Amino acid sequence: MSRPHDDLTTPPDLRLDQARGGPARARRPVYLDLLPPCNAGCPAGENIQEWLALTRAGEHERAWRALVAANPLPAVHGRVCYHPCESVCNRAELDSPVSIHAVERFLGDLALDRGWHFDPPPAASGRRVLVVGAGPSGLSAAYHLARLGHQVVIHDAEAEPGGMMRYGIPAYRLPRDVLAAEIARITALGVEIVTDHPVRDLAGERRDGHFDAVFVAVGAHLSKRVDIPAREASRIVDAVGLLHSVAAGERPRVGRRVAVYGGGNTAMDAARVARRLGAEEALVVYRRTRAQMPAHAEEADEAEREGVRINWLRTIQAFDGRDLTVEVMELDADGRPVPTGRTETLEADTVVLALGQRSDTAFVRDVPGVEFTADGTVLVSPSLMTGCPGVFAGGDMVPAERTVTVAVGHGRTAARHIDAYLRSATTADPQRPPIAGFAGLHPWYFGDAGRRQQAERDPEQRVGDFTEIVGGLGATAATYEAGRCLSCGTCFECDGCLGACPEDAVTKLGPGLRYRFDYARCTGCGTCFDQCPVHAISMIAEATP
Repeated sequence: MSRPHDDLTTPPDLRLDQARGGPARARRPVYLDLLPPCNAGCPAGENIQEWLALTRAGEHERAWRALVAANPLPAVHGRVCYHPCESVCNRAELDSPVSIHAVERFLGDLALDRGWHFDPPPAASGRRVLVVGAGPSGLSAAYHLARLGHQVVIHDAEAEPGGMMRYGIPAYRLPRDVLAAEIARITALGVEIVTDHPVRDLAGERRDGHFDAVFVAVGAHLSKRVDIPAREASRIVDAVGLLHSVAAGERPRVGRRVAVYGGGNTAMDAARVARRLGAEEALVVYRRTRAQMPAHAEEADEAEREGVRINWLRTIQAFDGRDLTVEVMELDADGRPVPTGRTETLEADTVVLALGQRSDTAFVRDVPGVEFTADGTVLVSPSLMTGCPGVFAGGDMVPAERTVTVAVGHGRTAARHIDAYLRSATTADPQRPPIAGFAGLHPWYFGDAGRRQQAERDPEQRVGDFTEIVGGLGATAATYEAGRCLSCGTCFECDGCLGACPEDAVTKLGPGLRYRFDYARCTGCGTCFDQCPVHAISMIAEATP
């Protein structure tokens, strides 16, 4: 016979753990910042999310200083960067990406308008570094090296600094006064730029100048050429030379009809410049399809808006008088263009070759230990050092995408490793946290907010001169645009976890200090994790005793 209560479970002894109000915790929440996709996608290494948050808060100078910690040319980048950060922006899953480059331009222009300067460098290290090339990569390296206390001298072959930013990017995209002002801020740190100084004997320059290290960052100023049968070879010019002469103040005569041979960004710039030089018709001839062209889509779109026509799947065979013979191509089963034997005759006064560029590496070919790839670029280690100790290379000199932003990132990376080399130290790249994907966010927190558009000049009017074609954002629009940032993976102190916790286990530490979990109260229920809109909280398994 059973006794009363034999079928009841023995009550737990609540005295064993009076701090726990529920079952044994199997997991706990932690504040662990993930990597925003915009930061991960920036070749210059900017902490985009940080300066967007400061802009949203109206702290513009702090935002600018956070930006230039990585990139000394924000007003330039806000105009010419192809903003790969926006291509991966999670906001695109809701409506449209944050206009990051427009906010960057706003901060860069505001700094120029208000005369903000870089913080003064630390005490001099006593070390000297030679930088060859005053383009984006060389200027970036010089800036970061100067901020580390090193004495930097830049030698450049051109009459004015800026490299391809000055002599390759047309003024309607990058006004020269903006470029000059941002370069002047770098020289104010003590960086010396020697122009009209081509380097032909690198080892000799290093020895005679008593330089402890060298960074070689010569741009791709040499055009690749192709033989085209022509009655008048003088009417065939290369795109780099055309853009350089226009940037130097010349206005070459190109005639009423101009054909540009190539499909890259330089080809689009050459065609748009030809329109501004008076060409009534500018035609781009490209051997592949639009989907296969190396030019960024927005470059081709802008060219077409300005009246440039693009002939896809065509190659130039001959140029006789004004008759331009092109052969029609077609794609084979593998998507490669193959000739068909069919030809067409077009009319042109000038043919511009835009078939790619390369850097002049002759001056480093005799440097012991320096090796080259099959396409003529310089082989470097992950630290960007060549096979010659103390000689580093970056930008267009090494295998990489040829953009201003990539070049600036190379300069920053090289400066860090050059500094370590000068101190006989080693460097290690910090381990990156996982990237915060859209699937981990809670978009219910964010409302729809359409992107602010920058004002543009009418295409028919802008081809008449080289005035800048895109305007910047005002303070109100820039603040609004920065406010569209989803703060992916990073706590922005919305108080959601504080208000949602049923155990009162979240403590607010004050503005800018975020929160702390009280694990004596936390049951691991995950309510804070479930409501965090930006995935700034992760749940981890409780350690087994």
